[in-house]
Amino acid sequence: MNPYNTPPLTPPHPWWKTTPAVLGALALVALLGAFSFGLGFLVMIAAIAAVWALPPWRWFTKLGATFGALVLLTIGAGLGGQLDDGGTGKTEAKPGDAAGASPTTASPSPTVSKPIEAADYTGQPLDDAEKKARADGYTTGHHDAADEERAIIVRSGWTVCLQKADTTAMTVDFAAVKQDEPCPQKDGAPLPWPKMPDVVGATYDTAVEDLEQAGIDLGRVELDDVYLDIDTPTAEEAAEDGDDWRVCFQSPDEGSKVTSTTTVRLDLGQWTDADLVQRCPSAKDTTYKIPANDPDYEDDNGTSGNGGSTGGSSSTSGGGGSSTSGGGGSSSSGGSSGGSVGTVHPGSFCSPPGATGVTKAGTPMVCGPGSDGRNRWHSS
Repeated sequence: MNPYNTPPLTPPHPWWKTTPAVLGALALVALLGAFSFGLGFLVMIAAIAAVWALPPWRWFTKLGATFGALVLLTIGAGLGGQLDDGGTGKTEAKPGDAAGASPTTASPSPTVSKPIEAADYTGQPLDDAEKKARADGYTTGHHDAADEERAIIVRSGWTVCLQKADTTAMTVDFAAVKQDEPCPQKDGAPLPWPKMPDVVGATYDTAVEDLEQAGIDLGRVELDDVYLDIDTPTAEEAAEDGDDWRVCFQSPDEGSKVTSTTTVRLDLGQWTDADLVQRCPSAKDTTYKIPANDPDYEDDNGTSGNGGSTGGSSSTSGGGGSSTSGGGGSSSSGGSSGGSVGTVHPGSFCSPPGATGVTKAGTPMVCGPGSDGRNRWHSS
């Protein structure tokens, strides 16, 4: 070998300029980044500078090493928890810190909105209840609450008894009845109509108590009289003398259902201890409370209530005398002035003409022709 042709030996590179040293610096970036993001970041800057300055690498190799340093720092910091909210990369202010620093609060997580609870619409008109429910976002339905399965046409004429709401599906179904109808105990049950009690023979006060206890509205009770010569009292007048008025007849009969279309009628008779008649008649409008008011009434002297004769008669003259025929005795043709007949009702029929009486208030009354030509009681 010619020593003059041997190439000179290249001195070896320092160890920190070798490829293993640079790769070790890059690995150190990931290791330190796992413990401290800040320290790892500084080491990454130094490693990148070493990559570009020390090893004799081509530029694209150095660029790849730079990108690799960033990736290694990210991986190391992520594995070490340095990128979490509670890591060392973020400082949490404490209540005792100066400068009025406020503690860091995490943003609230979104909450699922709860559905609107359906309001209680029972007792309200059906049309109003459906409008309010739809305004709250519900889909509405309705049906007959009774067992009759009637079609609901005019919703304003129906009242909500029961409702069933589904907050998940946002639907509500109303069970309704017609106005003035009672609500059933449950959906689809019969309507609990009150039943007519037996009040025949009871005083008016007692009858009213029995009707109220049965659940019957007294505003729907009609009154009537049973005598031909007594006017029908009003509810107020009957209540004033509630123990003097007696129920002689009733409608409907005992045990009958009293629905919203049923008319309750009480036929009343009135008497006190001073009246001649103190019992109900066998039928309505067949008896006079005051017997003297009966046109066919005859007193003990054979005088009829209308003042006419009790039998037909004819007379003939002869021999200065007179005789009667026809099988009946003669009677006074001019009528008879009766005495007092007790308590009377102004304007009712009376007989005989001239008879006297008094009202419940004590006003003197006399029997005489009225505006219609018939004998009636009027003030004397």
